Amino acid sequence: MGVEGAPGAAGGGRRRVGASGAERGPAEVRVGAGVHGRAETDASGAEVCVGGGLPQVAGDARAEALMRRALEIAAETPAGDVPVGAVILGPDGRELGRGVNRREADNDPTAHAEILAIREAVRELGDAWRLEDCTLVVTLEPCAMCAGALVGARIGSIIFGAYEPRTGACGSVWDVPRESPLHWAEVRGGVLAGECEELLRQFFARLR
Repeated sequence: MGVEGAPGAAGGGRRRVGASGAERGPAEVRVGAGVHGRAETDASGAEVCVGGGLPQVAGDARAEALMRRALEIAAETPAGDVPVGAVILGPDGRELGRGVNRREADNDPTAHAEILAIREAVRELGDAWRLEDCTLVVTLEPCAMCAGALVGARIGSIIFGAYEPRTGACGSVWDVPRESPLHWAEVRGGVLAGECEELLRQFFARLR
């Protein structure tokens, strides 16, 4: 989760390009100048960018439904904390853990939504800390700390909403989940990005 000030626009100003460098239309799935990844189709039929480049998915109803749940959770963020919501689901779709950003409320620099969701999911599982085959859905691109924790927890896939161009570690600044030698996680970004960004914009507007 990147929460250092107002977020950048998700994909705003980014030129959509294909592998050849040709510009692509808004319905395409890969974004970012100089994309080095390749597109593959996952089990749900959605195209995902793997092996580098900014991830994006479009037209995936399941991912959007999961992101709406993360947005519901984000609305519970304590006043004074940047609103971010995260939820972890098991391979059967069961909700294992959830979290909101509580850095200011708890005076804890590690109390990001993803970290709290990981802790709750592991407690729910009881006898295992590995989150293989689980999915983390979060309204803002994870930061380096959270992305590292997700790799350490062996998360299977990450879906995020708004891009964080200054601190994002799932493709924007770093790409921890897809470059780590320890564990590789599927990453999809930009899901309901507009709604996720609006939640953040409203928060920062209230501070001005």
